[in-house]
Amino acid sequence: MFTKCSVKPFEKKVYLSSPTMHGEELKFMTEAYETNWMSTVGANINEVEKEIAEKIGVRYAVALSAGTASLHLAMKLAGITPGTKVFCSDMTFSATLNPVVYEGGVPIFIDTEYDTWNMDPVALNKAFELYPDVKHIVVANLYGTPGKMDEIRAIADKYGAVIVEDAAESFGATYKGQQTGTFGDIGVISFNGNKIITGSSGGMLLTNDLDQANKARKWSTQARENAPWYQHEEVGYNYRMSNVIAGVVRGQIPYLEEHIAQKRAVYERYREGCKGLPVRMNPFDAENSVPNYWLSCMIIDKEAMCKQVRGETDYCYVSEKGKSCPQEILDALAAINAEGRPIWKPMHMQPIYRMNAFVTRDGNGRARTNAYIAGGVLDVGMDIFSRGLCLPSDNKMTPDQQDKIIQVIRACFQ
Repeated sequence: MFTKCSVKPFEKKVYLSSPTMHGEELKFMTEAYETNWMSTVGANINEVEKEIAEKIGVRYAVALSAGTASLHLAMKLAGITPGTKVFCSDMTFSATLNPVVYEGGVPIFIDTEYDTWNMDPVALNKAFELYPDVKHIVVANLYGTPGKMDEIRAIADKYGAVIVEDAAESFGATYKGQQTGTFGDIGVISFNGNKIITGSSGGMLLTNDLDQANKARKWSTQARENAPWYQHEEVGYNYRMSNVIAGVVRGQIPYLEEHIAQKRAVYERYREGCKGLPVRMNPFDAENSVPNYWLSCMIIDKEAMCKQVRGETDYCYVSEKGKSCPQEILDALAAINAEGRPIWKPMHMQPIYRMNAFVTRDGNGRARTNAYIAGGVLDVGMDIFSRGLCLPSDNKMTPDQQDKIIQVIRACFQ
């Protein structure tokens, strides 16, 4: 039980990241209802695809039922088949790479780098030296922060590899002035309930290839052929976005920049409020990238970590004066009715993927995940997971509420 600070809990829970609605959404949903276009066709879908394509800067956007559905069709379009080896971001949500497995592909995990908490280009290049026949990369932009996409793109081009870019968390973020989701051969964004804008669900597949867009639309509606009856020549899916969900997304799009500005304010208040503590906020390349600040995260300095042990589903820690650890801070936040979250547990540490290959910048790190090398930690993702956490990042959180959260964080290091 948290004992370092006694703070009165919030009466209403402060969420990690909850939907922010404005009213425009209801207008477009009502339009779908009143015109009786309640299925997977309608004006909202057409308009959302057009608006998203224009905003991101791609020729075609295909509205689908979820970001995961979009990733699944992206894997099919990329040519992943049973036995195909795929280089995948390691520190990410499992939805990034589960669709690789849906198609029978074999993920090979690429370690993280400290600068952006995304796929390490040095480790990716090493992976191609170890597995020169691989022709697919699945890369995520973590917590709304762009990775080093020009370096990753250059490596992919060098080895003739296709990139699927998972921009589910980074819609609206830019790298060198270019929107995330456009660096891959195929991109994906998400409108899940906790994303920067939402449809309650839904996602979008992004491409500049008309044939890919048409294939994705066909596959997403059960792969029906152009015939008077239901003719099927390949496997299809029920993946198309509904016109009602599209109405929610359509009403949210005009507020993207406002949400990003609010999220940035949350990030900056944490950074200012935690000055003097042995912590740092999740990093980004300020010279080249503009995140969407979806989640504000924190990493504790190594020397300020109290003793902490994590099992598969439980944990324990020893509270120490002047030190803390992610689970102690998360328990402290939960005690005041505020929602935090551990950093994504790296995929190579997950039981389901523990036997898959894992590549660090020093080479194949599978047998040495606890090892250190000169100048730093070999397994960067494991280190960030051990010392990092996601803070309450709801854009409706008031400055007073955030000040109270910062007070609790500071108390953890007393």
